[in-house]
Amino acid sequence: MPEMIENKTFAEIRIGDTASLVRAFRRDDVETWAAVTGNVNLIDLDPSPVDSSMFPHGAGQAMWAAALFSTIAGVSLPGLGSVTIAAEIRFLQPVPIGHRLTATVTVKEKREETGIIVLDCGCTNDAGEQLLVGTLEVAAPRQKIRHPKRALPTVHLRHEDSYLDLVQMCAGLPPLTTAVVHPCSDDALKGAIDAAARNLILPVLIGPEKKIRAVAEATGIDISAFRLVSAEHSHHAAEIAVRMVHAGEAEAMMKGSLHTDELLHEVMKKDGGLRTERHLSHCFLIAVPTYPRPIIVTDAAITILPTLEDKRDICQNAIELAHALGIAMPKVAILSAVETVTPKIASTIEAAALCKMADRGQITGGLIDGPLAFDNAIDEDAAKTKGIVSPVAGRADILVVPNLEAGNMLAKQLTFMANAEAAGICIGARVPIVLTSRADSVHARLASCALAVLFAAELRRGAALLKAAAE
Repeated sequence: MPEMIENKTFAEIRIGDTASLVRAFRRDDVETWAAVTGNVNLIDLDPSPVDSSMFPHGAGQAMWAAALFSTIAGVSLPGLGSVTIAAEIRFLQPVPIGHRLTATVTVKEKREETGIIVLDCGCTNDAGEQLLVGTLEVAAPRQKIRHPKRALPTVHLRHEDSYLDLVQMCAGLPPLTTAVVHPCSDDALKGAIDAAARNLILPVLIGPEKKIRAVAEATGIDISAFRLVSAEHSHHAAEIAVRMVHAGEAEAMMKGSLHTDELLHEVMKKDGGLRTERHLSHCFLIAVPTYPRPIIVTDAAITILPTLEDKRDICQNAIELAHALGIAMPKVAILSAVETVTPKIASTIEAAALCKMADRGQITGGLIDGPLAFDNAIDEDAAKTKGIVSPVAGRADILVVPNLEAGNMLAKQLTFMANAEAAGICIGARVPIVLTSRADSVHARLASCALAVLFAAELRRGAALLKAAAE
């Protein structure tokens, strides 16, 4: 039988009746209140201490606590069917985050002619100190109401600055001179200029000059400070960008409003392209609001059916990106549908082979395990339930998918169903390549540029170490 809740009618209520509510007051409560009300008072949201003599109460914190009184009135005393018509609350002390609060209401007066009850209210901390006091006037119900208790929905806060730390990691690094290929749409142009404003890149705009200037004028974007290289069309723009990399005039490339295949066609040319001995692959850095840290998913954008050798390079590329993000020994999960090796599923055989390749030094710089199913790769409880003993299971930093179909569906499901932000770059060419999409948010675009900046810095460090070793 479901748990039932029922109210107290005006006739049932007695002077002196009391009800209480105990709640732990968390920072998430303050941020949720701010999100709902629009109150972005930094006294509430900034964890640094403030002068309490100047600001004795954070408005959002105090009002959150005051709302507990109306919660008691609406749920317990009188409960269902009641309406709060007046409130007078005084704030005596700051409401501390991280402490347990006890809110109590006591019936002080009944007004027969109007059906209104007056409640004395008080809110204390664990030490019994009064934080808030006041009164509520509540219209009590005349009829009995009884309903099954419903479970409340879970609230997940989505922080739009989930990549802020990533952008801040670029502080002190020089902006990356970036060939922006065919920025002939407002989102492509704005993404490059926004990144320039954050000192992440120094964009060189390559494309039909009239189109670029028309987009800038239509959207109010000032491009006067940036170099503009005229190209006849998108394919020509990609050719110019590759030549600029060869000439040392660009340290990265950024996709504008052209198809990915068109850009990569020039990059992957055997003669005059930007190929290296490493297979080119794409890495998404995905930040999911309900997961404690960003995670790398690869390859979900370039390699349709990777061979075992391709997967070796895909793993190595992702490991080196993780190094650029400050993860010294990233944990790499080779995904499949199951966590056991079976000849019926080819990806499990390749996962086992990749693990052995890592044992023999063919993949370096990370801890690799597989095959692992998605759940036991990212959730420790799921891994324990399956009896998997592994330093990677449940704690993966990198998810290597079996093929592009699986990776693309995984990334898009997280983005569109779990409100994830997905930034990404291509690795394995002579320079990092930022691939953006019209669906990318401003934050994701900035984060993709930040990834390129950090990875380019890692490449420079690696080259410096090799030079020093050679000398």
